[in-house]
Parts: sequence; structure tokens; C-alpha cells
Amino acid sequence: MNINPLQKIKTLGQSIWLDYIQRNILENGELVRMIEEDGLAGMTSNPAIFEKAINEHDDYLEAISRLIHRGFSATEIYESLAIEDVQHAADLFRPVYNESNGRDGFVSLEVSPHLAYNTELTITEAKRLWKLLDRPNVMIKVPATREGISAIEQIIAAGINVNVTLLFGLERYRQVSDAFMSGLETRATQGKALDHIASVASFFVSRIDALVDKRLDDLTKFDTGGTANTLRGKTAVACARLAYQHFLNWTESSRWHALSKQGAQIQRLLWASTSTKDPAYDDIKYVEALIGEETVNTMPLQTLAAYRDHGQPALRIEQELDEASALQRKLNEIDIRLDAITEQLEKEGVKKFIDPFDKLLECLNERKSKFL
Repeated sequence: MNINPLQKIKTLGQSIWLDYIQRNILENGELVRMIEEDGLAGMTSNPAIFEKAINEHDDYLEAISRLIHRGFSATEIYESLAIEDVQHAADLFRPVYNESNGRDGFVSLEVSPHLAYNTELTITEAKRLWKLLDRPNVMIKVPATREGISAIEQIIAAGINVNVTLLFGLERYRQVSDAFMSGLETRATQGKALDHIASVASFFVSRIDALVDKRLDDLTKFDTGGTANTLRGKTAVACARLAYQHFLNWTESSRWHALSKQGAQIQRLLWASTSTKDPAYDDIKYVEALIGEETVNTMPLQTLAAYRDHGQPALRIEQELDEASALQRKLNEIDIRLDAITEQLEKEGVKKFIDPFDKLLECLNERKSKFL
């Protein structure tokens, strides 16, 4: 009998989470099946995922009607639906959470994307959502903007599980791991427990290649040496592998060991945006290349199905490190600056969450006006 490749990944030290949520799969047994058969160990959501789930599926219509008749605003309707789904999913993942001693079994809900550049309101929102969700195995997603970094430190110090999202660059990842440890250190000085706090740092992958490749394609017609074309599709995996090297470094530091002795859990790297954007690339490109211990890969349904069908799991996260280190120099030589790339991706990432969030609220307002 062939072993499910998704189950084999688990034996290599990587957890598989689902980058999707929709009420129907919670209610029809599909999520439970994936937990049992695929070893699925968690779930992430974001405003874009909820917009598609709520606007494109009929299984929310009854709940929306009920909430409209209760006088809820569009924002209150969205929040009620999202909280119900996250709580339901968290309950289905609770056995995974218990069996893994709080390592896996998490479901994430994001703060409003409109708060991405407001530290204090992000902290307030995270605390409010954490209280409303009322589950130990949920995470509050906070974007890794400059303002978000400050919020993350304080949210961790408050004892709230955090999924750091929209992380694209190595320097920002260093700031994220520092904020995580600083939050734990603050909590420790207050004499509070560290052992129940979980966090992941979600490093977005395929979007890096999508933007860098576009720049490379623009250069190709002027690149007589052919350098630009040889670099296509290499940046994202290289950046992720270098991020993993930083993960290994900070988790071996004396600073981390001091926190670990007090019961703190490692903040794992989570590979996000793992669906392949370029049809010329392998559909499991960003899964195969990034399998490593103490990591998470969160996949949309299509990528999950593809990996179940033809994945070939092996530890590859530390392969080709010399090439990964040399890539930034090669990009600099053709005037592609990774710091500028990651800054653009972060701004675009926030907008890609704001736009569907606003679209969802607009659609909910339209439905509400029809009922009234």
C-alpha cells in the first residue's frame, strides 16, 4: 500500500496546514477526512479566503439572513460568520492540538487588514478577537508591517497565540523573531507562564517569484548575456532557505535557550502562498523544495490535492545554500534589489487583503438592503 505523501511529510518534521476555510467542509465531514487521511494539522484563513467562501457559496445564506434580521451591520455579520467558522474548525482540530501537546491543531483568524499600519488598534483588535474566539488552539494573524512588529511583541506578551503574516524578507523575519522573543521575555519578567503560547512566522513564497520573474522578463530583451533568464523561478525558494538558516541560528542562541528552559515553544516558520503562480513551474514546486524540520506548509486545496497525488517527500530545505546566498548578488548586478521587492510585496499584500475585505462588506450591505 502506498503511503500518502502528505502523511510522509509529517514524519520528516513538517506539519501540513490547509490555507482555506469554508463552512461546508466543516459540516460535511471533509475536514475531518483530511485530518484523518492526510494528517492535516491546522488551518489558516485571511480576508480573501473569507470573501470567496461567503460570497461564492450558498451555505452562508441562512446565517446571513438570520443576522440581518437581528440588526447586525455588515462588519458584524462578517465577524460573526468568521468567528463561528474558526471556532468550529478549532473544535475539529482540538484532538490534534491535544495529541501534539499544543504544537499543532491551530486555526487562524486575521485582524482587520485596515489596521495593518496601526500598532495600538491592532493590539486592541487582537485581544478582542482572542477573547471572542475563546479557544486555546486559535491564532490571531497580524501582518509583519513595521507597525505590526511592535504589536506582535505586545500581543505575545499578553499570552495570545500569533500567526505573523505577510512576511516576505529576511530582515523583516529577523525583526519578527526578535519581537517574538522580546514578548516572551516581557512575559517572563512578569512571572507569567510561557508554555502555552504558540506562534508561526508565515513567509510568503510564490509571490516573490511572481514579482522578481516579471522584472527578469522585462530585462531579458536587453540582457545579451542571458543572465536574467537563468534566474527565473529561483528567488522565492532561495529566500525561504536563507530564512530557515536564520531560524536555525536564533533557535540555537543563548537567548532562546533561556526562554526554552522556561517552557517556551519555538516559533516555527510557515511557508505561505505555496500555490504555483506560473503555469510553467511544477504545481508542487513550493512544497517539494521547502520540506524541513520544525516547519509548516499551508496549502490551498488544489496544491494539497496535487501533493497527495504526486508528491515525493524528502528533506530539501538545506540544499543549494551556496546558490541561495549568491542569488542576491546576481540580482543586484542586474539592478533588482530584494529589499525593494519585499517592500513592494508587503504593500501589495496588505492591499490584497483590504480589497476583498471591503468587497465582502459591500456585498453584505447589498444583501442587507434587499432584506430591509
